[in-house]
Amino acid sequence: MTMIGDNLQRVRARIAAACRAAGRDAQTVTLLAVSKTWGVDAVREAFAAGQIAFGENYLQEAVDKMAALRDLPLQWHCIGPIQSNKTRLVAGHFDWAHTIDRLKIAQRLSEQRPPELEPLQVCIQVNIDGGPTKSGVAPQAALALVREVAELPHLQVRGLMTIPEPAPDFAAQVAVHARARTLFEQIAAVVGPELDHFDTLSMGMTADLEAAIQAGSTMVRVGTAIFGIRPRP
Repeated sequence: MTMIGDNLQRVRARIAAACRAAGRDAQTVTLLAVSKTWGVDAVREAFAAGQIAFGENYLQEAVDKMAALRDLPLQWHCIGPIQSNKTRLVAGHFDWAHTIDRLKIAQRLSEQRPPELEPLQVCIQVNIDGGPTKSGVAPQAALALVREVAELPHLQVRGLMTIPEPAPDFAAQVAVHARARTLFEQIAAVVGPELDHFDTLSMGMTADLEAAIQAGSTMVRVGTAIFGIRPRP
């Protein structure tokens, strides 16, 4: 097995242990391998070890990578900020977009989604702890944005995504992720009859995936623990 394959095995073991500790089924948590800045060979190694879903931040790099890997049945997630002049790249190439925090961006994605593709699966990014350097809609505005985006014809709202500021310890990590889980449940209780697939809580990375799973994450985004220290883009 390759280094990346070994690392994936260790990360999956961490997820399984965290699920056991939380009394959850490990099948309820999806592992998203964050492959930004890593080349085609690294993605192929991860795929050979059973990884299908990959997250990318740098859009043109990601599109070039997709072209080189079109022979593989991969699922591509945009997990970086989406500027207005980049929406066509996301709409035309990705399966998921996790960082919707403005209606204008969602509208452009819907308008530019090629009709032959399935609807773009999207998460609303929420600035759950008010971090000054973090993107995301304010928690109190999340429900309204979910409803507005749900009206767009070529998008499917799947849930919420968060990237909180680093917390000092496990309990603090769980606490901030639990706030996102509470918001997710509040919104799901309201929009459940309207949205068939509002089922995703994308939160937790290499440093805090255990806390995120304890709090209810359904998708963890892991890069460093799989691929190693990231090269400079």
